[in-house]
Amino acid sequence: MARQQQRRRPNHNRKARTNTFHPKVEYPKTVTYYEGITVGQLAERMRRNSSDIIKQLFMLGQMVTINSTLDDDAIQLVCMELGVTPTKEESVDLQSLEDTVEDDPASLVARPPIVTIMGHVDHGKTTLLDTIRKTHVVSGEFGGITQHIGAYQVAVNGKKVTFLDTPGHEAFTSMRARGAKVTDITIIVVAADDGVMPQTKEAADHAKAANCPIIVAINKIDKPEKNIERIKNEMSDLGLLPEEWGGDTIFVELSAKTGEGVPELLDTILVVSEVADLKANPDKFASGTCIEAKLDKGRGPVTTLLVQNGTLHSGDAVVVGACFGRVRRMSDDMGREIKEAKPSSPVEIIGLNDVPVAGDTFRVFESEKQARDVAARRAQSKIENERKGSSAVSLENLSSQLSAGELKEIPIIIKADVQGSAEAVRQALEKLDVSGIKINVIRSTAGAISESDVMLASASKAMIYGFNVRPDANVRKKAEEEGIQIRLHNIIYKVVEEVEAAMKGMLEPVYEEVVFGQAEVRQTFKVSKIGTIAGCMVTDGKMLRDAKCRLMRDGVVIYDGVLGSLKRYQNDAKEVTAGFECGLTITGYNDLKEGDIVEAYGEQEVVSE
Repeated sequence: MARQQQRRRPNHNRKARTNTFHPKVEYPKTVTYYEGITVGQLAERMRRNSSDIIKQLFMLGQMVTINSTLDDDAIQLVCMELGVTPTKEESVDLQSLEDTVEDDPASLVARPPIVTIMGHVDHGKTTLLDTIRKTHVVSGEFGGITQHIGAYQVAVNGKKVTFLDTPGHEAFTSMRARGAKVTDITIIVVAADDGVMPQTKEAADHAKAANCPIIVAINKIDKPEKNIERIKNEMSDLGLLPEEWGGDTIFVELSAKTGEGVPELLDTILVVSEVADLKANPDKFASGTCIEAKLDKGRGPVTTLLVQNGTLHSGDAVVVGACFGRVRRMSDDMGREIKEAKPSSPVEIIGLNDVPVAGDTFRVFESEKQARDVAARRAQSKIENERKGSSAVSLENLSSQLSAGELKEIPIIIKADVQGSAEAVRQALEKLDVSGIKINVIRSTAGAISESDVMLASASKAMIYGFNVRPDANVRKKAEEEGIQIRLHNIIYKVVEEVEAAMKGMLEPVYEEVVFGQAEVRQTFKVSKIGTIAGCMVTDGKMLRDAKCRLMRDGVVIYDGVLGSLKRYQNDAKEVTAGFECGLTITGYNDLKEGDIVEAYGEQEVVSE
């Protein structure tokens, strides 16, 4: 009897499994996606396995993984195969993290000023920073502050002042070049026994270009060989005229070594900040700028943030540049763990998924999912913006920008073989006045064109004019990377004529046609909403994205237009060279056939000697 029961049990279990009910999976008929969405994120939105999408793309000749980003064409193809209607969400540009919503004036409260100290390397900047830290730390004893964070706060007459401990004007300029406006007041340190040096001039150039109040700190007044009048004269030549001479620049005399004059400097900072009426709204999601970031072996990405608006809380979901995460731990400038940070507070956080770049803006979002989506979109937008290049002014686009009313002044940097020539070129250009547009010479010095000049031009969107000087290979490469135009001349009136012609819209460079390459159509695909995609083999030269093109059939040109897109597998490509396959479309034209030849061509400026 027991044996019969044992034999029946398996049958009973098998019957129970047979009757198990499996509900039918309902797949959505529509899906929304954004620029830079990955295979995994798209699969999640479509309620499908990632392998389904990977399989479909593999059948279409595209090799992808779960973390691969998809472009519009690939998403359209996948959705068409799976019977889903795709809708693209509004794209997020590089400014998406900047706080553009205007605050109600009633919600604004006073915030501490943010101060950057710059100057020549041996003029006492470090000593001044140490003196301020040792005597005016907000709370607790001085110790290891710079090891914890690259910014700190001091208390002056019961009010806080935030100092940025930057490596120098290069970091300052690099952050401005990324659009980060972090400094309210700039202090330029000059040694009373040494005078204005090259780095002092550069610091003054960068501070003026940042358009923020400048305080000149004349240091080392305890030295017997001091010459304060000489300093004021030399700084006046740089455009920083003392108040007692009828200018608007405050000069403070001090000794960082003895501490004499340091309290007066701090009082001056408070006066300048009160005039500026610095305010922020603490009752909103925090936003601000990344000051510095590093990868710590034990803690992962460690980021120093400067809160400029709102209040940052421990546990907030935050996006910094193209990185995201939650604030797992937050420390103040003394290394102490805190739970919240008000406007103008520097804090060190851990919890991001990657190391951001100094100068990146940050913002808090409602959820980590939203932060992840924004970071992914911003990473894609950043790639696209880098492809488009710098928006620095050039002679070719100067006329169009002037006619569109985008420019009221033209920023220019002048480098010459001797100072006399630099001043002569400067004076000649500044006399130009066409339709109320003026020339703004940011820097005019003697010497070779350096990388520092290129960085200043990048931050100020300026052109560089070289007079009897030439840049070396490294500087040329840096200028190309930053999209900065360098114009070289050896006759002053030629420089003036060239700029004046551009200002009047008369600059007409001579162009000649140049053929970039040819590709043979091997296969065609018709896709709704996109048109005809041609699978091609580049047979000669190279195909360039956005180039003009001719479609030739049996040696006869049957269409002349512009390449709509150029791809190498699923990725957008700037160019595809001979011997490689590519996919392309022609804007406004779909009658492509196998065997057709697509010729890419353009115009190249003829350089006149």
